[in-house]
Formats: sequence, C-alpha cells, structure tokens
Amino acid sequence: MSKLVEKKISSQTVYKGNFLDVKKDNVVLPNGENSTREWINHPGAVVIVPILPSGKIALIRQFRYAMGSEFIELPAGKIDKGETPDECAIRELEEEIGFKTKNLNFISMIHPAIGFANENMSLYLATDLVQTNINRDSDEFLELMPTSLEHALNLVWSNKITDVKTIIGILWYQKIYQESK
Repeated sequence: MSKLVEKKISSQTVYKGNFLDVKKDNVVLPNGENSTREWINHPGAVVIVPILPSGKIALIRQFRYAMGSEFIELPAGKIDKGETPDECAIRELEEEIGFKTKNLNFISMIHPAIGFANENMSLYLATDLVQTNINRDSDEFLELMPTSLEHALNLVWSNKITDVKTIIGILWYQKIYQESK
C-alpha cells in the first residue's frame, strides 16, 4: 500500500445537481492527521478530435459561463447514465457539429481537474465523417470552426486555445498525424 494514500472517514453531499455532486469528505492523511477534502463527483465525459472531409479539425467556439468568455474547443460532452464513452462520442459528434463517423478510435484517458474532481474524460479521434443534421441541446449555442492542424497548433502556442482538453487533443492529433506520414 502506498505511503501517500488518504483514507475516507466520512462523506457528505454538500450539493446535488443535475449531473454534478459536490462532496465534503473527512479523511485520514498519510501522517495520521485528519483533514477534509472538497471535490466534485462527475459522471465522466468525452472529447472528440473530428477530422472533416476537407482534412481540417472541427473546432468549435462557445461561451463558457463559469469563465465568462468564449473559448475555442474540440467537441465534447458528458456521458449520460447507461451510455458508454463510445456511444457518447458518437452522439456528441452529431449533436454539436452535425457529423457521424465511420471510424472512431480511442486515443487516451485524461483527467482534467484532479485537484477537485473525479472526472474521467475519454479522448477520441473521429475520421471518415459523413454530414448529417446538427441536433444541439436547447441550451447549447456554438459555432463550427474548421481549422487546419497547423493553425490549431498556432492557436495553442499563442494562448488563443487555453482549454486543457482541446490542447491535449490537438497535440495527440499532431503526434498521430506525424506518425502516419
């Protein structure tokens, strides 16, 4: 057993939302002292690197309320109850950008906020896209931004893309793209 593990003594749900719960746990630290940990229980999510028939990455721009600003991102979304990450990726791709994929490949699991959330995010590459109809949620507003890999990388390195899941997705795609050449 690791010398770094913290053991939960008790857990309290401080807030129960539509899909997020805020928890406050009492824990025993590795040195035997007691402390508290506040964290968010998250159902999991997916992020997709969709490659359009033109060869461009289907980035999106949307307003993020918590940050009070628009962000450039990859399509992503939370996993619904009873849904697999693969099913979620396929659903989110069509909902957000109006495409289905004939080729969905898992790339990696990422953990975007380990200091305060248990969110697991599955990262996928979607190729061989076929246009369908956009089917966004009623409270979802975004703009499609077809972007070349080179320009997407420039947006990352110039700090115009600051969303961690998008940065990771673009860098993974760069690696995959370069290895395929």
